[in-house]
Amino acid sequence: MVTAADPCETRTSVWLVARPTPPGRRRTEAPSGLDRERITAATVRLLDAEGLARFSMRRLAAGLGVTAMSLYWYVDTKHDLLELALDRALGDLSLGDLSLREPALPAGSGAPTETGWPGGLKCLAREYRRVLADHPWVAPLSAAYPNIGPHARAFDAALQRLMDATGLVGATRTGAHLAVRQFLHGCGGAVRRTPESDFCLALDVLIAGIEAKATA
Repeated sequence: MVTAADPCETRTSVWLVARPTPPGRRRTEAPSGLDRERITAATVRLLDAEGLARFSMRRLAAGLGVTAMSLYWYVDTKHDLLELALDRALGDLSLGDLSLREPALPAGSGAPTETGWPGGLKCLAREYRRVLADHPWVAPLSAAYPNIGPHARAFDAALQRLMDATGLVGATRTGAHLAVRQFLHGCGGAVRRTPESDFCLALDVLIAGIEAKATA
């Protein structure tokens, strides 16, 4: 099974390494028709289709019609490629001004809509759960890698805006932020085992707790 680098192995995240441009004399030797974007997109498709346990550079190369060694023109290791794929999948998150967005409700439900940070947080949580359902390999990779790519940072920024909107400060805000992150990674990671109704109920309880702290 594909896992993160061995705990004893020193490894730098692909997002922290400046990748030099290959010298001109070698650039012409690179495999035709390949680039990082295409390889990353193919990695996401392969992980979606076959899962994390069956992923290998050889399988990926076969799907692209190239040799496995060709891929190493664009990524240094398999772990780098998995980090790139992880952030690409998080790009499926629909973010925006979540602090003002209203959650979608079934037509004719008659239920009141929620605005402000509670509604935004519900939208963000449901979006995250949807991405984990669409890409089951994202949860284990999120736990295995630093997860500091541009899409991950955009998600973190959206969550920070929502936490700012609660009005909480100091240790209470820190605790609320931690509770939300733990909830998303815990309940979200168990998306295949947790019915959506249970997820939404747990989310309501979490938000009620934050609201109680915010109005205390």
